[in-house]
Amino acid sequence: MASRKILRDFKPDALFFTGGYVAAPMALAGMRIPSLLYVPDIEPGLALQFLAWFAKRITISASTPTVKFSRASRVIETGYPIRPDLAQWDKESAREKLGLDAENPVLLVFGGSKGARSINNAVLANLPQLLERMQIVHISGKLDWQNVKDAQKSLEGKQAQNYRVFDYLHEEMGAALASADLVVSRAGASSLGEFPFFGLPALLVPYPYAWRYQKVNAEYLSKKGAAILVKDENLTERLLPLVNELLGDSQKLNEMKEAMKSLARPQAAEKIAAELLALARKR
Repeated sequence: MASRKILRDFKPDALFFTGGYVAAPMALAGMRIPSLLYVPDIEPGLALQFLAWFAKRITISASTPTVKFSRASRVIETGYPIRPDLAQWDKESAREKLGLDAENPVLLVFGGSKGARSINNAVLANLPQLLERMQIVHISGKLDWQNVKDAQKSLEGKQAQNYRVFDYLHEEMGAALASADLVVSRAGASSLGEFPFFGLPALLVPYPYAWRYQKVNAEYLSKKGAAILVKDENLTERLLPLVNELLGDSQKLNEMKEAMKSLARPQAAEKIAAELLALARKR
């Protein structure tokens, strides 16, 4: 009833859904209004599967043989849309902004806006050994920020110079991505767009306590040769040898970089918008 009232008041020409349970009543209330569905992850969640029955068009980040929709002719692969401001950064300007050395390798570590405790703990457990060979940009999230700050204060000399820590980045997130040679992160939907845009090889650690979408995203990038999937419970043990192996093998790292870059779809937002406008004009 609330959805119907909103639609009566607003009188939309089209509906645009990206998921979430509140979309279901809106889709039911707006069945006569053309709708476009965007699926950010490789595998749609339950809400998106439900909404697919109502959508005139379905746009997806990437297609795989295992994910099927009811009417395949409506499905358009657009890629994952990224924020335009990310494109302003290149490696040189990004490293200058973050105070990083231009020559030494950079490892980027982050776990999403709230952080990822297991990733933070794995990095802190291996911190001195990592910092002997590389620079680290560590975006910890608010949850473990105090622990990360304390670890930074305990460092001296070269190790202290090589460790850049932040609880959160927004405007400078593009600089963090552009500056890095390798990233350790979760495997949310943004990994399907932002890492390919920068050609950034990844060690992906899917969040184990949520629905399987992160695991499917990580498997997709891994099968393409662009990333390595690491189980959450194995990260502390495997982090140091994997990072050392990849940053010490320029051929392997370049192969992953090219594989990741081949997945980039920089015009994704424009393609989704064009489909949405086409539906609205028909209305």
